[in-house]
Amino acid sequence: MAKRRGAGPTNSDTDELPKAKLSLANFKKSLRLFGYLGKHKWKFILGMIFLVGSAGVGLVFPLKSGEMFGYLGESVKGPDQVRTELMSIGLILLVILLAQAVFSFGRVYLFAQVTENILKEVRKDTFKRLIQMPMSFFSKNQVAELSSRMATDISVISDAFTINIAEFIRQSIVGVGGLILLIYTTEWTIAKWFLIIIPPLTVAAILFSKRIRKFSKSYQEKIAESNVIVGEALTGITNVKTFTNENYEVAKYEKISDSIREFGLKYGIFRGLFFSFVMVFVFGSIFFILWQMLFALKVEHTITPQAFGTFMMLSLFVAGSLGGLPEQIASIQRALGATDRVFELIDGEVENIEFLKENTPAKQTKGEIEFSSVSFNYPSRPDFKVLQDISFKAEAGQTVALVGSSGSGKTTIASLILRFYDPINGSILIDGLDSRSISLTELRKQIALVPQDVILFAGTIRDNIAYGKPNATDLEVEEAARKANALDFIISFPDQFKTLVGERGIQLSGGQRQRIAIARAVLKNPSILILDEATSSLDSESEHLVQEALDKLMVGRTSIVIAHRLSTIRNADKIVVLQNGLVQEVGPHQELILNESGLYYKLNKMQFELS
Repeated sequence: MAKRRGAGPTNSDTDELPKAKLSLANFKKSLRLFGYLGKHKWKFILGMIFLVGSAGVGLVFPLKSGEMFGYLGESVKGPDQVRTELMSIGLILLVILLAQAVFSFGRVYLFAQVTENILKEVRKDTFKRLIQMPMSFFSKNQVAELSSRMATDISVISDAFTINIAEFIRQSIVGVGGLILLIYTTEWTIAKWFLIIIPPLTVAAILFSKRIRKFSKSYQEKIAESNVIVGEALTGITNVKTFTNENYEVAKYEKISDSIREFGLKYGIFRGLFFSFVMVFVFGSIFFILWQMLFALKVEHTITPQAFGTFMMLSLFVAGSLGGLPEQIASIQRALGATDRVFELIDGEVENIEFLKENTPAKQTKGEIEFSSVSFNYPSRPDFKVLQDISFKAEAGQTVALVGSSGSGKTTIASLILRFYDPINGSILIDGLDSRSISLTELRKQIALVPQDVILFAGTIRDNIAYGKPNATDLEVEEAARKANALDFIISFPDQFKTLVGERGIQLSGGQRQRIAIARAVLKNPSILILDEATSSLDSESEHLVQEALDKLMVGRTSIVIAHRLSTIRNADKIVVLQNGLVQEVGPHQELILNESGLYYKLNKMQFELS
């Protein structure tokens, strides 16, 4: 079903959330939320006291207001006495209303405080765990879905704590308590009709409305499907017209429109039956009970006007409270499901990341890298070997280029160096130590990555450069920009380093984004540098500036260069040629280019012919 992007969770979003069963096991899971209460436990207890007080006072109101109906009948009391008594009842009702207002405000205020403090810690824990998830987790879960799920689930939990649980308890107290009072304060001849008619009608109405909601949801899904067809056809209108497929698109839309029509007719029948049910049974039952009461009041004289009024007021409160319970229960079920999903994230397996202070310096390493018989396949594709028995060595300070056709495993090697994944077989040694024995934090503090597609964070240019060293001074940031050939274009902007780059860096060109990424790497000052086709998508002028900045950055560092344009890696100390996850050749350019039967020679020849 199509959803709005960039907005908070809507009612339809939360309605579609799966509901958890109201089981003891699910309640025990949700009780973990109370572990986040901490020093706010007393606020929760006080809020519960206010809640019970609000419900209790709410039960007194219909009893006292029902007394006023006693004055509708004939009275032997004088006008002054009636006036005094009515003033007294009115004053009591005013006090009740004021007390309920105080209790209600206290309950809402305290629960809001408790909820916001709980959710603050839940949000923090969820994001902290999410950001530590391994790359294999993100390869199986869409980022947009995760962020939407996190926002929606926590919003549902928030509503449950601030509204649904409190309303469920309040309505239960008012409904059950009112029912008991109804039996004890009203003649049985009248109360029995309420007990015989109203509960079955309530259940029938709930089942009917549940069925209608299900139809409504399915109807909306059908409409969403038709919107997808319209959106795709209009977005791809060039293709539609190029292939003269207007009739094909119209036929597709007509088919889904017929389906919507048929569904809409069924939906209309159910809605019509529901309205007929309400008119005949619900309103009919209300008028039948009212008729019985008037008959007992005026003909049989078995009840008093005061009993009539008390029954009317209590029955309205009881019916309203019991009628609202199913919706609160459904919301609590959604909250239980949302809680379970949030704790799935919190309890998920995470990388062992150490949260160091910003100014903690990295341990200096030489930067020597050695792949020893490394084989690898992605967890999502266990039957497909991406790398097979890969072995090569990059000495400290050397530049090693990885070349080969798409899918040969070049980017996978970079991911293994960063330990986004671990090899299935073999080992990767950093300065002679197995990379798995090195702290992830220490390992990655030694490595900087300049990718082909640079994604900047929405913020200023300074913020994005300083991401390589968050506590960097302005002078350090400016020097890093100068070394990355970025200073000239930065100072040409009116706001210079305070220039906003926009979402994903959309306000900057590709070459400018690359130089910001290089400046970030300069500031990090790593021992190992990974360049993933960093110039392949740039124009000639930008490529020259970026390549010049990269050449400066590579000096004195072990550099792993994933190359698309072979002309950029001719000066590499070593070139590793890959095909289908296997090493075909290893050596410098001067040696490999002489082997006319080798893959490197063929790749060079193809690029030369195409250029």
